[in-house]
Amino acid sequence: MAKVLIVDDSQLYRFKLRKLVEAKGHEALTANNGQEALAVARQEQPDIILMDIVMPGMSGYEAKRSLARDPATNHIPVIFVSSRSAESDKVWGMRLGAAGYVTKPVNSEQLDSAIDGIFAA
Repeated sequence: MAKVLIVDDSQLYRFKLRKLVEAKGHEALTANNGQEALAVARQEQPDIILMDIVMPGMSGYEAKRSLARDPATNHIPVIFVSSRSAESDKVWGMRLGAAGYVTKPVNSEQLDSAIDGIFAA
């Protein structure tokens, strides 16, 4: 299965997403913020990144831009997982090149559909 990097400043949400990802047989890696996500992505080369948007320091949007500029990580699809549910947030995320956008609270069907959509493409 896939190696999935989960990026969220909430320990509880990292735990919840990890459980959902591992229940589907994927390997889960975690990062607490955008800056840490960049380092983990470069080192571990995950198949997918699930990224929160609102985080201290570097937002998910900023981290996505940095990942896209780095030849070592620009091929890794990012799915934004956020409490921001406005259509403008979704549009902005997709304009940045996100492979998907899932709103919190996430259920397993939403997450499975977003991840499966990457592998179907």
